[in-house]
Amino acid sequence: MNGHDGGYSRPMGLTSVHMQVANFAAPEIAEEVEFLVDSGAIYSVVPGEILARLGLAPRRQREFHLANATRIVRGCGVALFRYGDRDTVAEVIFGEPGDAVLLGAFTLEALGLCLDPLKRELLPLPMILAACGGPHAPVASPSARRAARVTTTVTATVASRPRTTTA
Repeated sequence: MNGHDGGYSRPMGLTSVHMQVANFAAPEIAEEVEFLVDSGAIYSVVPGEILARLGLAPRRQREFHLANATRIVRGCGVALFRYGDRDTVAEVIFGEPGDAVLLGAFTLEALGLCLDPLKRELLPLPMILAACGGPHAPVASPSARRAARVTTTVTATVASRPRTTTA
């Protein structure tokens, strides 16, 4: 399929999703926002005017480094994100005019989602809870126990190797 037969409604390689953003203190105050999914971005960016309509204000200012080596300062706060039956509270950047509306990695992971870059859709992440042992720890499956042994062996092997330095 190509862009001429109506098959793709967005440029190749880009994924966008519609999601609700809400005031975490008053979850009924929400707006639907279209995000560009950017798993390479750490934080999500929502236009500051939308966040202000939700009754949210920046809690602090942070400096960000752009790919072209420039630095910008943006307000940051916290918002509630909803996607289907999932919701989470995550840090959000108050976007300014000209900023892309982005769904970043922290928000994706907090929602228990990941991006399938081939299908260009969000998929559920397997939610893994590590147990530290003890009488009340959940019993891991045999495959999980094998994976833990392999991870421990690899970590111990790498840690025991002598360090080499180069001049």
